[in-house]
Amino acid sequence: MKKLMILFFSLTFAIGWSQEEEAVKNTIKKFFESFHAQDSVGMQSLVHQEITLQTIGAGKDGVQRLRTERFEDMIRSIVSIPDSVKFEEKILDYSVEIDGPMANVWTPYEFWLNSEFHHCGVNSFQLFKEAHAWKIIYLIDTRRREGCDNRLR
Repeated sequence: MKKLMILFFSLTFAIGWSQEEEAVKNTIKKFFESFHAQDSVGMQSLVHQEITLQTIGAGKDGVQRLRTERFEDMIRSIVSIPDSVKFEEKILDYSVEIDGPMANVWTPYEFWLNSEFHHCGVNSFQLFKEAHAWKIIYLIDTRRREGCDNRLR
């Protein structure tokens, strides 16, 4: 009986964790669906009001820099892209870690502009579960044009 109870609780925990992992992934997937649709309302519905955005990348001089951006500026930039410009951020994988109301998602990506490879990197999302919904509270990404894995293109 004791072994049966342990098995029951183990399965219940695994199912619960799997559902939370899917909910976290779905938040990221919906964010990118809104991103590609240039849907500012959709993107805003998935982030916390105090979101922080940062990017790490080399400047023209080759020196790596950390840049902080306001979410409103990022939204304005995305929605102002003309219809004649096709852009896609291809998420290559999801690595999800959850501890109660906090989650981290690591997503390697490739960015394509007008069907041509532009750059690659990794997004690191921090999420907070607020009122039964996962909200993105922090997003930092790397950007580079070299050292990208060619087998994925």
